[in-house]
Amino acid sequence: MRFLLMAAITFLGLIAVTFFIGRVIPVDPVLAIVGDRAPHSVVEAARKQYGFDLPLWHQFFLYLKKALTGDFGTSVLSTYPVMQDIRRVFPATVELATLGVIIGLVLGIPLGVLAAVRRGSLVDQAVRIIGLIGYSMPIFWLGLLCLLVFYARLGWVEGPGRIGVAYEYTFTPITGFFLIDAVVQRDWSAFRDIFRHIILPASLLGYFSMAYISRMTRSFMLNELSQEYIVAARAKGVSEARIVWGHALRNAAVPLVTVIALSYATLLEGSVLTETVFSWPGIGLYLTNSLQNADMNAVLGATIVIGGVFIGLNLLSDLLYQLLDPRTRT
Repeated sequence: MRFLLMAAITFLGLIAVTFFIGRVIPVDPVLAIVGDRAPHSVVEAARKQYGFDLPLWHQFFLYLKKALTGDFGTSVLSTYPVMQDIRRVFPATVELATLGVIIGLVLGIPLGVLAAVRRGSLVDQAVRIIGLIGYSMPIFWLGLLCLLVFYARLGWVEGPGRIGVAYEYTFTPITGFFLIDAVVQRDWSAFRDIFRHIILPASLLGYFSMAYISRMTRSFMLNELSQEYIVAARAKGVSEARIVWGHALRNAAVPLVTVIALSYATLLEGSVLTETVFSWPGIGLYLTNSLQNADMNAVLGATIVIGGVFIGLNLLSDLLYQLLDPRTRT
């Protein structure tokens, strides 16, 4: 209950901050609806119709009442309810971020363990340098470079977009997760095309996720390898592989759960630039297009949904932490 109360307060704070920032920026949402060349009478009528003539606190409570029921208004660009647009684009972001975090896990955890076991060696230095580059390099620049090399020059992957033009009108989405839909329909030709589209942006996100996960895994493993139970296990003649993978990594996995959850949430909210570079039709590209066209209902709705997902994953990681580590239950 304490966690749920904290999550509820955080979510209300998120809605409040998002709403008031959306109202104080120098963009008139009424002009975005009726156009900047509309007569003054039309502008004032629309302002009154949508409640923008009310005091700001009154507007907030009206927005909060609707937002808590999932009503974020209507998008100016698509003319559909914002929540309907988010349901359409969000699976693309989830699919991309999920594949990215899987790549980050598969590479990041073994590299972090290897760097901790061989602390101070060339392997450790190489892993740390790779992680530092992942933290420092702008993701949009690296994305453009990867498109130039692997798509334009080598032709190993497909270019921007989520699916090829040849399959765009013949492939039938079911769940919104194209890879799963292709497997369910046993459309292996479409599956290969979808995979060739997603592998490059997912690898890019996976690289940045790997940099974070490997760094934290190394830190946790160094802490565990210095504990007394490791010394006792070595004194008993336990093999080094069992000590590292069976004892140290098992205990390091407890705080690592939080790292993985936050990494996944970061990919969900931080894929805006990646989706823009690769023209990936997810919530990041949806948010970018909405910002460029002053579609404030869509901007606020997408921001609140992304923030809500981040809060939910944070809450889930805290609960898993308590399940995995009995000491935290007290």
